[in-house]
Amino acid sequence: MAATNTMVLPFEAPIHELERQIESLESRADADNLTDEISSLRENRDRLLEKIYGNLSAWDIVRIARHPNRPQTPDYIHMVCRDFRELHGDRQYGDDRSIVTGLGRIGPFKVLIVGHQKGRTTEERIASNFGCAHPEGYRKALKKMKLAEKYGLPIVTLVDTPGAYPGVQAEERGQAEAIAVNLREMSRLNTPILSIVIGEGGSGGALGIGVADRVDMLQYAWYSVISPEGCAAILWKEANEETNSAAANSLCLTAADNLRNGLVDQVVMEPVGGAHRSPQAAGENLERHIVDRLSELTRFNPRTLVDRRYDKFRQIGSMIPS
Repeated sequence: MAATNTMVLPFEAPIHELERQIESLESRADADNLTDEISSLRENRDRLLEKIYGNLSAWDIVRIARHPNRPQTPDYIHMVCRDFRELHGDRQYGDDRSIVTGLGRIGPFKVLIVGHQKGRTTEERIASNFGCAHPEGYRKALKKMKLAEKYGLPIVTLVDTPGAYPGVQAEERGQAEAIAVNLREMSRLNTPILSIVIGEGGSGGALGIGVADRVDMLQYAWYSVISPEGCAAILWKEANEETNSAAANSLCLTAADNLRNGLVDQVVMEPVGGAHRSPQAAGENLERHIVDRLSELTRFNPRTLVDRRYDKFRQIGSMIPS
């Protein structure tokens, strides 16, 4: 994956300065004589990365999840899949580019892949509504999931959306109904489903492809009922740095928070400094995780999976008397 943006997050400024120094030394004609100095700077950078990324706030993690260089669904498909063939359209209205669906191989498994697509260039982002799917996107996803069920293929969904598209036309075409139907139908599909939040996991837009036997998160992803900005605008009537940060803390939206609260099953670790710094390493981690989890899920009888899936989601949010 080629980097398309050199945006530096505020808390990464010291790291960026060290990297600038390293690049400057490496570009010099006498770089071979500066090996020890370059190695020392790299060690300092790595230590600083570990320190900074070990003490991130919830709002910092939201910004990492939105980094323009962070791998998206098409990037992971390219890195972890073989023989991928995209499937288009919902056979009712059209083909929503906000959601990608297709068949491919991950490790030893033939799978159906479903994932949000945000786009990188301005043209791609506009075409894919910045990852905010229309109802035809969710209907397309479900149509392909039914196909996977028919042929006994596991389903892997990659969640990365700030939320479903809220426009008037989307509502006129049945946005809420499309997501609700997906929740119902995914809960009873007779095939293994693995869902991974790879970036943003916003509200119903995420849930529309997120009902699964296992729901996991990348380390620097977020998953919540609403975005920090939306929450801040409601509670404080203004979304700014201070209120966004307060909202992010209150929403408990980080991977660690969601794991602690029982909303996800596992946190998938990212390379030091986040997936946007080492996309290939992040892809390798994700591939291993998918293969390991599918190896577990495919051992179950499909009917047993449905029963376990039902129990799993029924228990979310339940209160245990003390």
